Amino acid sequence: MSELLAPAGNKEAFFSAINAGANAVYLGLNTFSARAYANNFAIDELKELVEYAHLRGVLVFVTMNTIVFENELKEAFKLVDELADIPIDALIIQDLALLTYVINNHPHVEAHASTQMGIDDLEAINLLEELGVKRCVLAREVPIEKIKEFKKKSKMPLETFIHGALCVSYSGNCLMSGLIGMRSGNRGRCVGSCRKLYNLVNETTNETFPKRYLLSMKDLNTTSNIEDLKIVDSLKIEGRMKEAAYVTSVVRSYRELLDNPKTDISKINYNLSKTFNRTFTKGYILNEKPTNITNILKPNNFGYYIGKVTNKFKNQIEITLISNVKQGDQLRFDLEETKEVSMPVTKLYDKSMRLINSSNTTIYLECSEKIPVGTKVYKTKDVDFLDELDKASREAYYHLPLDMYLTINQDYNLELTINYEDYYVTVKSNERIEIANNNPTSSINIKKQLSKLGTTPYVLNNLTIDLEEKWFIPVSILNNLRRVAVEELNKKRLIVNKKTKKDTHFTKQIFPISKPIITASCKTIEQYNTLKELGIENIYFENVIPRNNATYKNVDGQVLIGGLGGLKHYHGKDIITDYSFNVVNSKTVNLLHNLGAKKITLSHEINKLQIKDLLDSYYEQNGGYPNLELIVYGRQEMLHTKYCPIKKMGECGKCKTNRFALKDDYISFPLLTTDNCEVILLNGKTLNLIDDLDSLDHISSYRLAFTIENTEQIKQIVKALQDKLNGKKIKCFNPETDTRGHFNKEIL
Repeated sequence: MSELLAPAGNKEAFFSAINAGANAVYLGLNTFSARAYANNFAIDELKELVEYAHLRGVLVFVTMNTIVFENELKEAFKLVDELADIPIDALIIQDLALLTYVINNHPHVEAHASTQMGIDDLEAINLLEELGVKRCVLAREVPIEKIKEFKKKSKMPLETFIHGALCVSYSGNCLMSGLIGMRSGNRGRCVGSCRKLYNLVNETTNETFPKRYLLSMKDLNTTSNIEDLKIVDSLKIEGRMKEAAYVTSVVRSYRELLDNPKTDISKINYNLSKTFNRTFTKGYILNEKPTNITNILKPNNFGYYIGKVTNKFKNQIEITLISNVKQGDQLRFDLEETKEVSMPVTKLYDKSMRLINSSNTTIYLECSEKIPVGTKVYKTKDVDFLDELDKASREAYYHLPLDMYLTINQDYNLELTINYEDYYVTVKSNERIEIANNNPTSSINIKKQLSKLGTTPYVLNNLTIDLEEKWFIPVSILNNLRRVAVEELNKKRLIVNKKTKKDTHFTKQIFPISKPIITASCKTIEQYNTLKELGIENIYFENVIPRNNATYKNVDGQVLIGGLGGLKHYHGKDIITDYSFNVVNSKTVNLLHNLGAKKITLSHEINKLQIKDLLDSYYEQNGGYPNLELIVYGRQEMLHTKYCPIKKMGECGKCKTNRFALKDDYISFPLLTTDNCEVILLNGKTLNLIDDLDSLDHISSYRLAFTIENTEQIKQIVKALQDKLNGKKIKCFNPETDTRGHFNKEIL
């Protein structure tokens, strides 16, 4: 049966997930976690929690799924060592240096490739399996048909998201939060830039469409298709930022569906709407229509419909209900377009204006807001349902059957043997027992005492009492036998046999460093021809393989690859890895060179001091320098998405002849569309580091990344970089249109 994997952002959610029936729980620590704003856990408290889970047969995974800079590697490795000693069951990781450290040093801890790695093809899965990864968390965009294909062709265990919040971008490939707010999603500090209002602008016709939450995804809900998804090894619920009640609600819903396929799905979904939701979509995994993947009117908790405003008086409104409302609930009034009013139910009146506690017919509320008659009303907090969830969260799902055998030895000591599965423990009493003169201890009383398993995960299954005489057995002896036996059983069950370390050796890789060369990427044939005319020899155009949804075509010469699948497919070719590999440390650079990359492009999220740290460490470890490329000019690709906001606004197809952008209150972000109708959102300002290259050494090539530039702009920028590399003093940075990105400051 598929594993049900639940999130835990705090202790309450951790226990709630287990009591609701999760087979495994994933959580983050205070560092290196892609949900830095969750409460998270300190490592000191983790051992007790892991033991609690393990005794109930529940696995514990820890997320360390951020990118790891050079000066953080030592701390990250130490943290892995401490987690392995607990021991946890698996680490969910994005950074390749961290991934290989776990594989090589702690084989008893599984290394899981995070969804942040953007795994969506068989080539990437096969490469990770060769490295020693034990599970791949697939990109949320992978449809069920491809997952079935992966299962047929690979033995790699797979994990996929089945419920919760969705990122509009391919995971791990979103720079939006970092570039707008200096807080990186790849560092666990996403500010939710995709949940804000934007105008779609047709820059060709100057038409501006109304403000909408154009990038705000609905929440994933696969309840109607859970039987189809049982082919997946692990079914994952998103929600480490959610409260315990949410975790209880979602986990118990999917537990019920997995255990009983005949469960009433409509009732399940009604209950799921009672906790946080942005309305639901079945997601790309189940081939949702692109127009139904976002909720462009509301980015927050939608709630569930409970009635509408049917009358209005001075400072008061009448609501006709289809569902009960109670004092303490929270209501949301859905006004026109993107506007709404949220109101706590503090005082509730009937038609006679008497205070009441609840009603399911008609209610009257004090209200000073302008809410018109006919307004739909939704409940976003349901106190009765929260009380139900709170009670459910304290009721244990796991009751492990324990068999007991009670006898007496030749020294008149009681001996109790207990067993669970293949674990056996025998303990004996310190005191001798005596034959009863009267009132011997009955088998009923013996069973009563031995079955008092309290807060342990066990319940008494079978009890065999092998006592020929009529004995008097003090209750204290039975209680102590039971307690000691359970303690010893727990100790046995918590023993982990650590495996021998894997002896994987990566060779030192060094490259001659000469004068940096200029490379360029472009999007159109006109740009390509201009670059050829300017004498640029290394151009990435038709030899570019994207990170996600890639088609592996025949390529002669150099090939720029965006993802791990390309590294596997083009092994032996002249491979350049792109910025989307999120390379920020020397260990990852060395690994990629060992895996066949001839040149490695650094991440957009690394600054000049971190580049120096990386190079110094690499030289110290290898006795030479790597072959690195740095993008020094271009509109950075803030996100790459399978969803199209142009189509959402009814303008499908017009991107062929019109230029579109998203606009917030400050700046416009150009949109690029691909041949397969995916969308790339570009930064509103242009990265320009040409003036700053004097601060860098040992970089083999500098890339100019052209997207929407015309011929004259390309000529100007190429000449500026050529002049800079030839020692001329130039100044081409324009503070009105350009940005240095993260080059001079550390991203959070």
